Amino acid sequence: MQVPLTVVQILPALDSGGVERGTLEVGAHLSANGHCSIVISAGGRMVNQLETEGTEHFTWPIGKKSLLTLKLVRQLRQFLEKEKVDIVHVRSRLPAWIAYLAWIEMNPKTRPAFVTTVHGPYSVSAYSEVMTKGERVIVISEMIREYVTSQYKTKPEKLRLVYRGVDANDFPLGFQPSKAWLKEWYQAYPQTKDKKILVLPARITQWKGQADFIELVAQLKKHNVHFHALIVGEAKKGKTNFLKKLEKKTQSLGVSEQLTFVGHRDDLREIMAISSIVYSLSLQPEAFGRTTIEALSLGVPVIGYAHGGVSEQLAALLPEGRIDVGNVAEAATLTLRWFHQPPVVADNQAFSLDNMLQQTMDVYQELAQARQWSTH
Repeated sequence: MQVPLTVVQILPALDSGGVERGTLEVGAHLSANGHCSIVISAGGRMVNQLETEGTEHFTWPIGKKSLLTLKLVRQLRQFLEKEKVDIVHVRSRLPAWIAYLAWIEMNPKTRPAFVTTVHGPYSVSAYSEVMTKGERVIVISEMIREYVTSQYKTKPEKLRLVYRGVDANDFPLGFQPSKAWLKEWYQAYPQTKDKKILVLPARITQWKGQADFIELVAQLKKHNVHFHALIVGEAKKGKTNFLKKLEKKTQSLGVSEQLTFVGHRDDLREIMAISSIVYSLSLQPEAFGRTTIEALSLGVPVIGYAHGGVSEQLAALLPEGRIDVGNVAEAATLTLRWFHQPPVVADNQAFSLDNMLQQTMDVYQELAQARQWSTH
């Protein structure tokens, strides 16, 4: 039997990203199933949705890199006691330290259970080690499990593998955008009409593979195929220099007409659905790679560098999409082959949102029941 829980998730902010979306999904699931869901963050554009779906949000500067943030330790301890919290779940290093320092001073018999999720291969340091201090440590891929056990000697029995999940209702197999969306899209981007669309969805940063993608476009241009390439993602403040470099590269390789930078979009699902191929060309292994699994769930083929979580997804759903890291020529060859004979993507069962939510709840319930036994 499920015990009703009060769960506090803590993260720096709620602007955008996979960690943030996962927080919203867990919050909505908790609320829908009669649990009390609370999130502490500095706020952001996703708060409105979070609250609409039944989670209470408290705005604290808990991710602010300042010594003053340590003042929140006592405040958080009092908050956890007052709200009679069952589970504290942290997903980021600085908030994890605040939560850990608050939690460790509480009465072991009555304090909440402490859960961490390791979302990436953080730099190995004492600062990062806090992410392994959870009573349960959720790892989001086999790659992260290997990272945690090899770098921090974390006890394997503390670890729980919970793949990030995609909502089949949001990303159904064979989804097609509405006529209204298509009309608006082709008005804004007429250069994509009647072309095979190739998409690299990733924020603009040095390791996400945009430079390789531009080289891929240059190689494809030589083959007289009708395609248009899109780089979908924003350059964060202070990162615009790299965007300028990429734009220069586009010009120097003569592919400005074949490639468009479209910036941040809230309709990535629709863009991927009208695409022939989606790419994951990150030079460093992705801990998971959410856009890859979203594309695959739609039935859109993905070509990805074979490392990290993306390799694990492709191994399960489209093994032929894996290519050697940095091998742009191989990406071009495979792209041309798929232009003539698109592959069939396997149905996404392993990486579903339902699985992720159930497995996360299993972790919470396991700890909550252990607490109950210890207090009786």
